Amino acid sequence: MKEKTKNEEMIDRKLEELYSVTTDNKPIDVDRAWNKVWSGINEEAPVITMKPASHVFTGSGFMKIAASLLILIGLGTAAIYIFNSDNTSKTIIASTGDGQKNQKITLSDGSTVTLNHNTQLTYKSNFGKRSRKVSLTGEAFFEIAADASKPFTIDAGKASVKVVGTSFNVITENADSAVEVFVTTGKVMLSDNSGNPGMVLEPGYIGTMDLNHSGKILNQNPNYMSWKDGKLDYDGQSLEIVFRDLKRVYNMDIKAEDPSILSNPWTSPIISQSSDTIIRIICASFNLSYTKDGNVYHLSKK
Repeated sequence: MKEKTKNEEMIDRKLEELYSVTTDNKPIDVDRAWNKVWSGINEEAPVITMKPASHVFTGSGFMKIAASLLILIGLGTAAIYIFNSDNTSKTIIASTGDGQKNQKITLSDGSTVTLNHNTQLTYKSNFGKRSRKVSLTGEAFFEIAADASKPFTIDAGKASVKVVGTSFNVITENADSAVEVFVTTGKVMLSDNSGNPGMVLEPGYIGTMDLNHSGKILNQNPNYMSWKDGKLDYDGQSLEIVFRDLKRVYNMDIKAEDPSILSNPWTSPIISQSSDTIIRIICASFNLSYTKDGNVYHLSKK
């Protein structure tokens, strides 16, 4: 039989005391007796203490070090974001009002942008360093310096325009509320902002794009770019077309009180004249009268 250890002999002895009866026949307090058993074991059992190794972290120490590392990592990330992001550059805004047009902006890469009236061009002060991106609202003519490594991109709101080196005109919202691009030289990629395939526009073509429609046609309007020099040529076009051109070139808002007025043909050139002079010539030619309400001309038959 296996010999009992010292602790086992002690437990047996204590258990005998637990289940024995005292000489005065009083009941044993079991809980008290068990406490004596376990206290006796603890008194005689060796006590072993574990000293933490010098390289083991306490809970609070580990948390302090971890917090410090997180702070350092956060600072490093912030530094990368600050110095490598476009947020460090200022936003530059060039704009024109009602009576302003042909404002020419020369960008750092040598590209030029000519703004029509009521137009805003926005770009970063670090333009050209890593990319060539601008935003446009209104109408502008672009002459882009060639740089195949950095395509020139225009955010036109409902669509984007991307080129390498070319010249073209952009309207961010035409009469049909679509983005319109007319190419004079080179090629232009016109695409929407949803990732759908875009269209390539060659010289002479007008491309239009909105959320629901896109297409391109060959330009048939000789006065399409007249807003830049103020010269309009006609050989029998209706006043409806003339009024549309005057709105775009001279920012004139003309309303015909009688719709039949719009069908009258016009054959005279209009060359950088004042708005009031243009209206007087038109009225004298067709026996019309006009009133002016703010910036709107109202034409009627006499």
